[in-house]
Order: sequence, then C-alpha cells, then structure tokens
Amino acid sequence: MTTAEQLNQVFCDNFVAYYRSHVAHVNIMGRTFRSDHKLLQGVYERRQAQVDVIAELLRTLEVFMPHCLTDIMAGSEITDEPIEGDADELLELVRTDLEILKGCYEELMAVADEEGHAEISNYAQDQILDIAKSIWMLSSTLD
Repeated sequence: MTTAEQLNQVFCDNFVAYYRSHVAHVNIMGRTFRSDHKLLQGVYERRQAQVDVIAELLRTLEVFMPHCLTDIMAGSEITDEPIEGDADELLELVRTDLEILKGCYEELMAVADEEGHAEISNYAQDQILDIAKSIWMLSSTLD
C-alpha cells in the first residue's frame, strides 16, 4: 500500500471514529454521565480536528479526500454497527474503534517512512501517541 492509499484509509477510519465517538458522547447516560460525557467530548473533538488535517495531507500527495459518505464507510475498517448500550458498552465501542484507528496510523507511519514522507510519518506518530492516551483514559475509566 502507498502512503496516499494508507492516508486515505486513515481519513476514513478517523472520520468514522469521530462520528461514532460523537454519538456515544451525546447518547451516554448513567450515574457517571458528566465525567463520561466530558471524556468522550475530548475524544471526538480531537478526531474531528484531524479531518481537515488529513484531507490537506492527501492534497499534498495530489489525492482528493473521499467524495461521499458511502466511500468513507467502504474505506473504513471500523464497522458500521449501532452505537448503543449502557455507559460501559459505549466506552468500550469507542475504545475498540480507537484501537483500530491507532493500528491504521501505525501502518501509515511505516509506509510513509518507507517512501520517504518524513512529515507524514511524524504526523502519524503524534496521532498514535494522542490515540494511545485516549485508549488509556477509556481503559482506566472502564476498569
């Protein structure tokens, strides 16, 4: 897979992870609502902020971002399953999505390094660290 192809994969997975974490943020309920709501807000805001960044990185490689939601869903490794359940189930769904996204960024870092795109590899590494922190926070909340 090329850097451009893997970056497109990252775009799709990031977009789906953003949407799903935002849904969980809005729909979460329970005695720990306030802290869970705030935790998920941080997750979705960081994923949302990356949509434009990834799209612009794609353009630096002379590739267009996906043109429709159907293409985004088809290009994502994150499954389109309902985002529902109790607070723990919602947090677990978001954590699973982030684990998939982290792996996608790890693949991007490797291929970008291989192809000499240090700036994209560095970006991927930064996102891996950010996602790992979110996974840690979700895991600590669930334990």
